[in-house]
Amino acid sequence: MAPATPGEALTALDASALSEAIHARRASCREVMQAYQARIRRLNPRYNALVSLRPDDELLAEADACDAELARGRSRGWLHGIPQAIKDLTNAAGLPTTLGSPLMRHFIPREDGLMAARMKAAGCIVVGKSNVPEFGLGSHTFNPVFGTTLNAFDRRKSAGGSSGGAAVALALRLLPVADGSDFMGSLRNPAAWNNVFGFRPSQGRVPMWPAQDVWVSQLGTEGPMGRSVRDVARLLATQAGWSPDSPLSIAGSAQLAGAEGIFDPKKARIGWLADLDAYLPMAPGILDGCATALRRLEGLGCTVEPARLGLPPERVWDAWLVWRRVLVAARIAPFLLKDSNRAHIKPEALWEHEQAQGCSAAQFMAASVTRTQFHQQMLKLFERHDFLALPTTQVWPFDAAERWPRQIAGRAMDTYHRWMEVVIYATFAGLPCISVPAGFNEVGLPLGLQLIGRPLDDAGVLRLAEAYEQVIGDWLAVEPPTPTD
Repeated sequence: MAPATPGEALTALDASALSEAIHARRASCREVMQAYQARIRRLNPRYNALVSLRPDDELLAEADACDAELARGRSRGWLHGIPQAIKDLTNAAGLPTTLGSPLMRHFIPREDGLMAARMKAAGCIVVGKSNVPEFGLGSHTFNPVFGTTLNAFDRRKSAGGSSGGAAVALALRLLPVADGSDFMGSLRNPAAWNNVFGFRPSQGRVPMWPAQDVWVSQLGTEGPMGRSVRDVARLLATQAGWSPDSPLSIAGSAQLAGAEGIFDPKKARIGWLADLDAYLPMAPGILDGCATALRRLEGLGCTVEPARLGLPPERVWDAWLVWRRVLVAARIAPFLLKDSNRAHIKPEALWEHEQAQGCSAAQFMAASVTRTQFHQQMLKLFERHDFLALPTTQVWPFDAAERWPRQIAGRAMDTYHRWMEVVIYATFAGLPCISVPAGFNEVGLPLGLQLIGRPLDDAGVLRLAEAYEQVIGDWLAVEPPTPTD
């Protein structure tokens, strides 16, 4: 194998190591930007992970300004001079926020969203946006504005979503660390399918602004992805913290940066929920692969034992559907004020909107009562277990030409999102959850494992993931195949 070029050596570093190199003046911000620009030019056209890319000369000028600041002894923060792309559901001033919709193709916000503003304040240089599904709906990143993002490990396959562009950019070393968001597994599913870490924070940990509603719409949250747990923790600390614009946001950071504190994996009790007593259909190899990953946790000294949800999962799904339909319909409704827009909206989005019509306040409150009962049952599980584990996905990455899997293990999927039901449990209970790499199948497709923590125990989940990271070096060392066309 030929030795790495200086540029390849820089893009191989995770964000924390890159930050250390920049601040020690072992690498200039210009050199870092040039290295990433070269890699983006070479690989991004083949995978379509990053969109709305800014001109090279503008980015190099910003990198030079960052170098000049360091020469004067000033650093903006740990992301000083580090390239970053903002998910195309989030505003970044001067760049289109298309939501993957032709109806938003020309919308250019004048101000940053809160998450982007916090990352810029920590020093990042925004190079563009990461690709998303239309309106962020469905865990398959394709849209009529920019096209399809392809899996880093097999370009015939889906990258997952909705943070699919971010996950692929991480896996291909087009970005050192990435932001994303998660409603129904949108940070976790693409992380699993691209062999990186994706963290869904506790409800309220990362406030989202601007937002249509700040009181009820708490199922979706922004958060971090990374190639290392250290990077995930540091980006989470940057994104997190109370904001007056989000009155339900959490004030404390819970010592998130670096996941400080003593953690003894030998004391960790993990409840393995598996397929919820055969309720969730799983493609062949998913449960076996996760069992292999759990054995690595056992090798650290963790206790892993079977666990049961304790509430009929059908009830949870039905309550989830009511919440999801109401919240998604509210997002789609403004676009339907003009009837001609209907022709430019994906069928799945229209279906979500139509399903919510006629939902009464009494029905919504009944679903909220079920959600409350579910949350209480999850708390009971945490009386016995410190963490819960589930597969991150129910299927392997599917053909990128498909819209969504129609069946799993012979069982038909009755909605476009039923195939990813496994991710709703952390979301619906507002719990912190990380997807960690869990190996590969016989044809080299990646797998992920969800580790779910107690309410607000984001740091605990990160510490467990950090310990686990130390015993999966062989999986993390697997790089996507080099394109030959």
